[in-house]
Amino acid sequence: MEITFFKYHGTGNDFILIDNRAQIFNSDNHQKIAQMCHRHFGIGADGLILLNSSKKYDFSMQYFNADGFEGSMCGNGGRCVVAFAKKLGIITNEAHFEAIDGLHVAQIEQDEIALQMSEVSDIVKHVSHTYLDTGSPHHVEMVTGIEVYPVFDKGRSIRHAAPYFDIGTNVNFVEQIAPDTFKVRTYERGVEDETLSCGTGVTAVAISMFENNKTKNNTVKLMTLGGKLEVSFLKDKGTYHSIFLKGPATLVFEGIYSSHQ
Repeated sequence: MEITFFKYHGTGNDFILIDNRAQIFNSDNHQKIAQMCHRHFGIGADGLILLNSSKKYDFSMQYFNADGFEGSMCGNGGRCVVAFAKKLGIITNEAHFEAIDGLHVAQIEQDEIALQMSEVSDIVKHVSHTYLDTGSPHHVEMVTGIEVYPVFDKGRSIRHAAPYFDIGTNVNFVEQIAPDTFKVRTYERGVEDETLSCGTGVTAVAISMFENNKTKNNTVKLMTLGGKLEVSFLKDKGTYHSIFLKGPATLVFEGIYSSHQ
């Protein structure tokens, strides 16, 4: 069958997006999803997103990692699906949609999209790193010389290590370059490689840096390999809320994928 798709990226974190409101796509075919995401034998992407209908909100988002299996929340993907929904005429400049971790609200501000993320209260601090869940689980570790840091090897070794094991975790390496600015490189589970950017990852980094007194700002700038993102938040009685991930979401191209599977 032939499937119309759209390719978007959010600071280099790229996705295949499909309008699935008519339920045309078989989301149980993990092999096909993985093949579509393959860099050499498919369209090429860090993940695939289905825009599905919702009875309560503007739409729902279903995200699949590049390995073909449904993943947890993806922040950059959430921003891209909002841009896609506007292109389809589903929304104008504001969206209310549901994802695997619940309701999300987003605003489109010129060329950028601000996506509200889930509240965060459970933060585990260790001497060497911090662990928290921002819709996806994240290990946050500060390093020096991040440009030459062996992100793939170190990230892969941590990804399934204790206490993460089978569930695994995303792994973020961070270096501070200004009081409110940090460079971030991320190894993503499901992609099983370093990605150019990770939305839930930079959100985890921003909160972790504030929680560990590395910054006093509640608006934090994050520099990824794919570009600049911004995370703002409020903290009240140990809970981080009103968390917004802000950055661009760009349409790359659209096409038709022919599949015999």
